Amino acid sequence: MKCVKCIVSGKVQGVGFRWSVKHEADTLKIKGYAENLSDGSVEILACGDNGNIEKIMEWLNKGGPMFAKIGNVRLHEVSLDQMPDTFETR
Repeated sequence: MKCVKCIVSGKVQGVGFRWSVKHEADTLKIKGYAENLSDGSVEILACGDNGNIEKIMEWLNKGGPMFAKIGNVRLHEVSLDQMPDTFETR
């Protein structure tokens, strides 16, 4: 199991971005969250099988949902003491 945290900037708030990320995450059995940040970006924690983490990152790097305009994705791997049970929007 792999966990990554990424900060996605661009036009990602007010366009259904977090809900689209949740849909992709649920489809790929990824756990974690998508949360709006005060600077207009979205923080995503994604935990799952390596292959599925790669798939959701590829989806983000290709532009993600239709109404969002992703400018940048900053990513780093994290280790957690306790894995999340679900994927939630915050």
